[in-house]
Amino acid sequence: MADKPSNEYSIPQNMRGEYPAEYGILQAVRIRNFRGFNDLEIENMNRINLVTGCNNSGKTNFLEALFLLTGAGNPHRALDANAARGMNLSQGNSKAIRETFWKPMFFALDTSRHVEIEGSHSSYGRLTLHVSLERQNVLELPLDTLISATNNSGEPRLLLSYKTDSGLCVEGRIQVGAQSVKIDQPNVKMPFPTIILSSQDSNSQEDAKRLGRLRQRKQSDLVLDALKIIEPKLLSIEDNSSSGMIWADIGLPELVPLAALGDGMTRIARLVLAISAAPGGLVLVDEVEACLHHSAYSEAWKAVDAAAGRFNAQVVATTHSFECARAAGNALADGGEFMLHRLETTSTVNRCVTYNGEDIKAAIRHDFEVR
Repeated sequence: MADKPSNEYSIPQNMRGEYPAEYGILQAVRIRNFRGFNDLEIENMNRINLVTGCNNSGKTNFLEALFLLTGAGNPHRALDANAARGMNLSQGNSKAIRETFWKPMFFALDTSRHVEIEGSHSSYGRLTLHVSLERQNVLELPLDTLISATNNSGEPRLLLSYKTDSGLCVEGRIQVGAQSVKIDQPNVKMPFPTIILSSQDSNSQEDAKRLGRLRQRKQSDLVLDALKIIEPKLLSIEDNSSSGMIWADIGLPELVPLAALGDGMTRIARLVLAISAAPGGLVLVDEVEACLHHSAYSEAWKAVDAAAGRFNAQVVATTHSFECARAAGNALADGGEFMLHRLETTSTVNRCVTYNGEDIKAAIRHDFEVR
């Protein structure tokens, strides 16, 4: 089944309402020549992962690499990853677009080196994605004569080559022209659903649709309980197809839009609803603490953990906040399924320090640098 061009991929029909008792997770990832990563390896990942590090250490780059890897060679994900950064393909000519979009995907802007992203998944084995720029060599023959010919190199294309341990090998391509973008998309099913949320992500209609699906299955209590962290007076929530919004009952004569109760309410709902829409899959969250007051961090992490457990989903999130990392450690470290990964980056070296269980609590207790 061909993938559709969006940051979210619909739940296969045979998975709706049925969440596998056995689910897989990405256990290890290696990223080479992608954006700011010369060579980064994370060997121990778990069901809930928090990625920290200084500015420009590559936290968002790491999420984008996972997003590309789990797309089964779908080239549209390269567009979506840039769109999440606010980069618009419609700006500039084809050469300017290549300079803006393609070159920054390669370490040190060196397009002669291939991007390599490799993951080890507990259910699907090894997944490998290579990204490169290929230039077409086209021989153009004039119609009025076959004596002379012109060698036209054509516009370069972004090539995504995807392989799995099961023997699957597919390729996808993107070519930017003067008036359009040509996408050659492989006809292959995603191994599992993946959703990526940016810190500025806002899609009230998608949130309402996801809540509607949960209400159909009588599972909206998970979202309601999570929202009560911020607003204890909350009695119920409803999706409205005509308005494309979520409405809340807080005891007033009428329902009020959830967004009217503050960005924190919307953020908590979006996190839990995204997890519910990726059963057995992967949810990537940039700046997970966005819009939340530090006093809500601990309970928010418990809500994320509960949703991930209920829908058998893996979560990889980033944060700039020491308070957020500390709250995650205190709330989840004893459960055995939470890991904290601190990225360290220099001009040529990438390193990840991973903490789990008591290591996390000890590091935070002694004020070790985990951000």
